[in-house]
Amino acid sequence: MLDYAIRNLGRSPTRLVLSVLGSALVVLLVIAAAGFVRGMSASLDVSGSADNVIILAAGSEESIERSEVESSVPGVLEAALPGIRTRSGVAYVAPQIHVMLPARTPSRSEPRQVMIRGVTPTSFLVHAGARITDGRAPTSGADEIVVGRAAGVTLGVSNTELEPGKSVEIDGRPWTIVGRFAAPGTVLEGEIWADLADLKSATRRDTVSCVIVTLEPDEAEFADADAFTKMRPDLELVAMTEADYYSALAGFFRPIRIVAWVTAGLIGLGGLFGGLNTMYAAFASRVRELGTLQSLGFRRSSIVFSLVLEALLACSAGSLVAAAVGLFALDGLAVRFSMGSFGLLVDGPVIGAGLFAGLLLGFFGSLPPALRCLSLPIPVALKSI
Repeated sequence: MLDYAIRNLGRSPTRLVLSVLGSALVVLLVIAAAGFVRGMSASLDVSGSADNVIILAAGSEESIERSEVESSVPGVLEAALPGIRTRSGVAYVAPQIHVMLPARTPSRSEPRQVMIRGVTPTSFLVHAGARITDGRAPTSGADEIVVGRAAGVTLGVSNTELEPGKSVEIDGRPWTIVGRFAAPGTVLEGEIWADLADLKSATRRDTVSCVIVTLEPDEAEFADADAFTKMRPDLELVAMTEADYYSALAGFFRPIRIVAWVTAGLIGLGGLFGGLNTMYAAFASRVRELGTLQSLGFRRSSIVFSLVLEALLACSAGSLVAAAVGLFALDGLAVRFSMGSFGLLVDGPVIGAGLFAGLLLGFFGSLPPALRCLSLPIPVALKSI
């Protein structure tokens, strides 16, 4: 029956092509949904460092943008908190401003909300994965910015519009791009970084959103930073590990991931019903053939196995096509969301989920039509047109 199933695939090239393309489309959509969920989760998990501690205002643990910390806190931390990592006498203490502001390039009429981060040179120390790939870091007093590698997706423009020397209007104020930075696998790549003092001036504030410090694992731990905030109630601070903060963000976006999986399930269900209709039509035209096979002595179970195997082969071919397209076209594809952007992640588990969906589509899409066609008495099947 295996040879029979393989030969039948070539009897109707049109039907074969439609079956392969239909299953490929369903599997590709499942891969896209799974890659979306995996990419968002991975980017938020990677964005936080286990050695970094975020000091922010009490009550603002769920959103750094709402936090306001006195500008004197970085100096107090550097003097009072032991175990802070240093390099050539420079402490890994980075005061930052996190604010969502409307930004646009000259080619766009409508601005988009973008995460703008006010940074100092030490920000590139605490965020070890971030590095300047083109140009230089912004200098104070010049309204200069550096853009993340995926900032074009956030702004809705091509990367050619974000080359050093060009400008971006942020909250109605022009800023000059002086460099680009990369932070592979993190949400930082969708941000725009400006000099801290300049961003303070632009937003008319004298506080910072948070202070990020990097601790030496052998000399200090999170409990030391937590104890510092509790010993200084006058400052109204709270400490969080950077990993915990992004983990909380991942929890905030959990409903979006659930919706993505539900969408993938609905897509698969729609593909299943479409497959049922296709298979009913395909098998109905072969009722006489199936009746002839039964009259020749083939068991119904063997014929059902052959028909299901035929559908599985077609859907497997479509699944492999979808997997190839997913790997080459979807993997790393940037997607914009409120925190910036992230890349779709098409890895082993995602490909496995897509292939499994293809097998389910082939099995459950062919089994009911096959049983329905074989339920007819042999004389009735032989007289069918």
